[in-house]
Amino acid sequence: MPSIGVKLYSVFFKFMLKHRLQSRLQAPENDAVGGGGSFGVTSRPEEETAAAPNPRFTDGVATKDVHIDPVTSVSVRVFLPDTCLNFPDAKTIDQNHALTRRYSYGSSNDSVVSSSNDVIVKRAPNVDNFYRRSSYGSCIDDANLKSENGIYKGYNPIGNNCRRLPVMLQFHGGGFVSGSNDSVANDFFCRRIARLCDVIVLAVGYRLAPENKYPLAFEDGLKVLHWLSKQANLAECSKSSLGSSKGGGVDLRRSEGNWHVADAFGASMVEPWLAAHGDPSRCVLLGVSCGANIADYVARKAIEAGKLLDPVKVVAQVLMYPFFIGSVQTPSEIKLANSYFYDKAMCILAWRLFLPEDEFSLDHPAANPLISNREGPPLKKMPPTLTVVAEHDWMRDRAIAYSEELRRVKVDAPVLEYTDAVHEFATLDMLLKTPQAQACAEDIAIWVKKHISLRGHELSY
Repeated sequence: MPSIGVKLYSVFFKFMLKHRLQSRLQAPENDAVGGGGSFGVTSRPEEETAAAPNPRFTDGVATKDVHIDPVTSVSVRVFLPDTCLNFPDAKTIDQNHALTRRYSYGSSNDSVVSSSNDVIVKRAPNVDNFYRRSSYGSCIDDANLKSENGIYKGYNPIGNNCRRLPVMLQFHGGGFVSGSNDSVANDFFCRRIARLCDVIVLAVGYRLAPENKYPLAFEDGLKVLHWLSKQANLAECSKSSLGSSKGGGVDLRRSEGNWHVADAFGASMVEPWLAAHGDPSRCVLLGVSCGANIADYVARKAIEAGKLLDPVKVVAQVLMYPFFIGSVQTPSEIKLANSYFYDKAMCILAWRLFLPEDEFSLDHPAANPLISNREGPPLKKMPPTLTVVAEHDWMRDRAIAYSEELRRVKVDAPVLEYTDAVHEFATLDMLLKTPQAQACAEDIAIWVKKHISLRGHELSY
């Protein structure tokens, strides 16, 4: 069972969340930052946000905020690990938190499953005294990161020898009505994932309800994927045409690490960190709670778009305790309806705030992935999908059922379930530093690296 501290914090958390949801339901326009309208709201004034982004590798990850759309508030926070500068150091894999993992369903890899004290534990094979192997085929960056007086001024990629890392789009939780990509908890989680998975994380700041209802949050997620594709193509255009502005009326300039492509439509900046280090052909989606619903939607739209998104290719997705619901109750929905932090009544209220009034239904395609008339590509075309669920989460059964449907059509779709865990156990502010949260992030990294490895479907540690 969760600790006494978790139970007490859950009571306080639910009281505050219920008050905020009811306030927004009665007067949605009163709790906005920057007003409503199509521009949108991406954060709440009562939520603690992280410090300003730091473009220096002070803790191993450099960050910056990018506003990607001039007509909306959609933005991304970029998390760039310092491994982009060189090969990752040889490190052994820590097994101290292995016993916090419970068991996994339908995993397609050859990991070893052992048992200790009646707890089934999923371990990586041959981890004792072995070192992680680099599978990225990259080289050391030649950027000079310090000025003459030794003061670091912020990372600016210089030169052509840049190590390329996969790109992960991360969608935060909050029931579509709260949370942000720059909150303290989300910033900590994304830094951890960037380091463990060795990827560039783009934390998406999508528009929140009730100011901006469905499908805007889902469209914002897809908009970021299209923006990533545009960035990759502009960077390639800049690379191939750098130093030559003859013909076509295109002017390309690069100075001090900044890429610019100017044409008849104006100037469009290429994001330098992504241009130098991003590999969009290895794109992973990761969604937390309601963000998992957005990630699943973006994955389906990416399949439909096909080559229109080139060179972006979604190779895998991670759904962390997805915000799924339905009109037919599952056993966990009956047994755990009043569970910790997010009970069923409050989640239904969040769905009422998110969905348009004339579309509200617990079997809405955004809410229930198992409905028979759901639009989109067939499930067999979905990318490999890792699902993370918690023992004391009332939404767990539907998430497991969705994973079973994927496995039925031969999609690699394992499930990781954690004992004595609650909804958002690996991403909630007070639980982020627990051994269980760390173990979950490590498990995600092991699985993700299998699908982003340049050596094919082998474990890349």
